[in-house]
Amino acid sequence: MASAVTLEDALHHLAATPYGKYARATAGLPETQRAVSATLLWHLRVLAGWLPPGGARLMRPLAAGFEVANVASRLSAQDGPARTPQTQRWQPYRLGALETAWRTLERAATPAELRTALAASPWGDPGADTPWAVVTGMRMAAARLTSAAVPPARRWAQGRAALLTARELFVHQRRLPGPVRRNAAELLGSRAVDAPSFRDFRDRLPSAARWVLEDVEEPGELWRAEARWWRVIDQDGVGMLRDGRFGPQSVVGAVAVLSVDAWRVRAALESAARGGRPLEEFDALV
Repeated sequence: MASAVTLEDALHHLAATPYGKYARATAGLPETQRAVSATLLWHLRVLAGWLPPGGARLMRPLAAGFEVANVASRLSAQDGPARTPQTQRWQPYRLGALETAWRTLERAATPAELRTALAASPWGDPGADTPWAVVTGMRMAAARLTSAAVPPARRWAQGRAALLTARELFVHQRRLPGPVRRNAAELLGSRAVDAPSFRDFRDRLPSAARWVLEDVEEPGELWRAEARWWRVIDQDGVGMLRDGRFGPQSVVGAVAVLSVDAWRVRAALESAARGGRPLEEFDALV
């Protein structure tokens, strides 16, 4: 798919994969990428169903991004001028046992009600009811929940928190709402979160999170750090699976490898939709 020069060519290859069951051959890029994500979610739900009773508690933080996406789509649909054909047409991801609080959040009729519902749930108060605050708060809370509940994924969560904090502080130049800052400080330390510059932020990170920004000299290079984050998750996940022992680590490894594959497929589809690019350039990203 990464070597395809049109989306149609990429969809032809996609049809022969497990993702093809959910992706229509005539779909556009956003619909196809969403179908890839929905396939990943279905696989995670199946995996959760195979686990012993209570095993979904391990999986739920790892699938939290789908609930964040549901809320983001709902906020976009409520915001009249920002509404797009995709947000009008798309249905929420079906989370099943992997939901954290979606059925309650879905009933919120206003941003204020949504914030109240979040504050009463494991997500916690995002600090404001603007779309940016809600989504940013949920993303940072997802990192906190993962770090606390899924020990094998703790350093991934800290790396994700570092990326999110760096992007908000030094790319978008936005102060973190109070609850978001507290979650970030819990994962990264107050000295890093209060750093006056990007380089100070990077240098003050704990070793468990500093790896993600290694050799990244300025905020404009954060895309490289995100690609590294995915590569490390892939490497760690494969290592967990090769270990071969039954237990939470094998489950986390499976989630990691499935998630990275879906991310790469989505990137390959976008590359094809843009006319393709040399494989070595794509490989540098993934």
